[in-house]
Amino acid sequence: MVKNVTLTLDEDVLRRARILAAQRETSVSGLVGELLGQAVGDPRPYQDVWAAQERIMAEGSGLRLGGRPLTREEAHQR
Repeated sequence: MVKNVTLTLDEDVLRRARILAAQRETSVSGLVGELLGQAVGDPRPYQDVWAAQERIMAEGSGLRLGGRPLTREEAHQR
């Protein structure tokens, strides 16, 4: 759901925001929404990373030697 908000901006800031929005082929509203979205973070990437990490933990890391998992010493051997 999209909501409207009212902002109070300095005239010079608004002028530069309009220029930046035009360069990005969007509106000032779209630019503000994009910047705020970046600032507060989008939960989807976090959820995607979490799901990937859960898969790795469930399946194992794939570090194997001759078909068997590496021992701690083998994994940390230099």
